[in-house]
Amino acid sequence: MKLRTLGRHGKEGLKNLGRNGWMTFASISSVTVALLLVGFFMALMLNLNHITDKIKDDVEVKAYISRTATQQQVDQLREKISSLPLVGSVDFVSKEEGLQQLIESMSTEGEPSPVLESLKNENPLPDSFVIKPKRPEDTIKIAEKVKTFENLSDVRAAKDTVRRLLEVTSISRNIGLVLIVGLLFTTVFLIGNTIKLTIVSRRREIEIMKLVGATNGFIRWPFFVEGLSLGILGSVLPVTLLLSAYQSFYHFFYTHYATTFIELIPVNPQIYLLSTGLVMIGAVIGVWGSITSVRKFLRI
Repeated sequence: MKLRTLGRHGKEGLKNLGRNGWMTFASISSVTVALLLVGFFMALMLNLNHITDKIKDDVEVKAYISRTATQQQVDQLREKISSLPLVGSVDFVSKEEGLQQLIESMSTEGEPSPVLESLKNENPLPDSFVIKPKRPEDTIKIAEKVKTFENLSDVRAAKDTVRRLLEVTSISRNIGLVLIVGLLFTTVFLIGNTIKLTIVSRRREIEIMKLVGATNGFIRWPFFVEGLSLGILGSVLPVTLLLSAYQSFYHFFYTHYATTFIELIPVNPQIYLLSTGLVMIGAVIGVWGSITSVRKFLRI
């Protein structure tokens, strides 16, 4: 296609936006609301997945070694656990290290508990293995398998926590995906419906253009530009609001809750990438809505 022809189609498409001012405004407003909700839910899902992945990294199985086990048996046990295909890593924790970790975790404002400090003379804790699974979903399987090994006094894993965490993650993802897909289809419908109305008002013009030999591509191009413009214009406001709102919330969160274990995804690059994705989504569904709508009227 010649550059001059392409420029003509572009001008025609942009003129159509002005000719159908109220419909253009209504369509852009609807796309703005839909993409704002899509952006909100996508940011929420990204943060939820990020927080869940951080929690999953802390999922582990603790295997306490029998006090009667010899060093050779401990080495064999470690080798046996490490050879399990579902196990990612195995760390040996001596009873002294275990007690120190317990004292640090139970200390108040940096002051260790006197009761726990007194246990250093007669440490009641056994040596143990901290087992990290390759996938958090396999935690329970690993715990059940390790329980069958000899020279272990106890095996513990937060089974209920893992199970609930996986259930909540799965439900949240499914709900978020359904909402996002539903909103995207709604946006496509709104853009397509707006273009349909403009096509209906110009149906006679399209008939005349086809009678004088205009190709479908020649007729379709202005509507293509119109749909693309609606999608991009409708994405500007939600992207601006999403960026400014998330930056403010991110700053507020780390100013007031800096010590919390929850970690949000950073603005750069994740939210910038999400914003770019929203603009692309707006452009794609705008073009898609225009193409699917025009196709029906070109069968005249």
